[in-house]
Amino acid sequence: MARRARPGRPGPVAARRPGVELVTDEVTAPQFRHDRPGTPAADWSSTVGSLPTTALPQGRSRLVVVGAHPDDETLGAGGLVHTAASAGLRVEVVTATAGEGSHPSSPTHPPGRLAEVRRAELRRATSLLAPGAEVACLDLPDGDVAAHEEELVAVLVEMIGTDGADVVLCAPWRRDGHPDHEAVGRAAATAAHRTDAQLLEYPVWLWHWGRPDDLSGSDVVRLPLAPAAVAAKRAAVAAHASQVRPLSSAPGDEVLLGPDLLAHFGREVEVFVTGGPGTEDDTLDRVHRERPDPWDVGSFYERRKRALTLAALPREHYASALEVGCSVGELAVDLATRCDRLLAVDSSPAAVDLARGRTAGIEGLEVRRARVPDEWPEGRHDLVSVSEVGYFLSPHGLAELVRLCRDSLTDDGHLLLCHWRHQPVGWPLAGPAVHDAFLATGAPVLVEHHEPDFLLHVLGRPS
Repeated sequence: MARRARPGRPGPVAARRPGVELVTDEVTAPQFRHDRPGTPAADWSSTVGSLPTTALPQGRSRLVVVGAHPDDETLGAGGLVHTAASAGLRVEVVTATAGEGSHPSSPTHPPGRLAEVRRAELRRATSLLAPGAEVACLDLPDGDVAAHEEELVAVLVEMIGTDGADVVLCAPWRRDGHPDHEAVGRAAATAAHRTDAQLLEYPVWLWHWGRPDDLSGSDVVRLPLAPAAVAAKRAAVAAHASQVRPLSSAPGDEVLLGPDLLAHFGREVEVFVTGGPGTEDDTLDRVHRERPDPWDVGSFYERRKRALTLAALPREHYASALEVGCSVGELAVDLATRCDRLLAVDSSPAAVDLARGRTAGIEGLEVRRARVPDEWPEGRHDLVSVSEVGYFLSPHGLAELVRLCRDSLTDDGHLLLCHWRHQPVGWPLAGPAVHDAFLATGAPVLVEHHEPDFLLHVLGRPS
């Protein structure tokens, strides 16, 4: 647990086309210090004891636990780690930083040396909780994780992959009061949203600075721990010696986690938040707010791709069309020349505003904000277009999109698909996987076009 940190701030995503940024919120952390009196563990006993109990999540075979610093994973979820490993789950532990900032005034342990010590402690503690577990340290700067939040999202999404429905992702609570903890919590919530992983959040600093009322408004549960899990957690906490014992007798090397703090983590239960604030992944909205033409629609690549897309349509004219993911409306302008009525939707308010400006005055064309697949528009269409949007959905979201597109097509309708072939950074799906999901329905393939950078299909309605 790093103790001294700067407040979080948003940062850009390093992504290839589509290039995107991750939206984060500035967080005002509660004012507290580790070396001053906090809420006694006894004050939490009644609240913790009255929480509903839970068990190890069923139907999942992987547990990914992420912390901001070495020891977070042990303090907040060490019992869960031991319980999951004992039940045969594959366990992976990742820490965002090496915790090199925990003793900034140490005369014996400069940051580089302390980082080495804490990485070794992390490996030792994890081996006591889950022998054979995979352990990774990302070495992001201690105290400044928020500036690298999008990198952490990308790492977690890549770790989870397309099998998120098989994963429990456990991370610090997004309201824990420490900027690094909250940044890791936000990144994990975004990764869970994009991959369909089940999210559990564990408080760490809340127990010290907070009061029982601070848990109100959240769905909170307690996981009873078997005696073996309690013992393993106790040993794992002790393995983080740089935090639970002084580094030396010199000033600046004082113990960070004293007995009063550790008392919060000696319970025979662990507490998790299961229903935190919903994750509004506004990445693409920010892209459109900051860059009115994020995809460079006037480039030769985009102009040629649109021309091929229009040329691939087997019918000269359509009665009613739906475009999913219209962005700034450039393709909608072209599709409108081939349709009596066109409804173009996008989840981004900024994109919808841009598209409405671009398409103003075009008869029969409506632009509407809708978050697909949850806000699917009613009606049936003889043309549905899904272009450069499928890989921004989770695997479950994509499956729902496939179903809704099928159900919205008329018997003689056409489904138009066009996607970039490469892997967007920070999302689990790529264009080929999107097209494969639609092809798996058995829909007749009317047009198929492959290029190094994009795929184009026109499908009929599955029987």
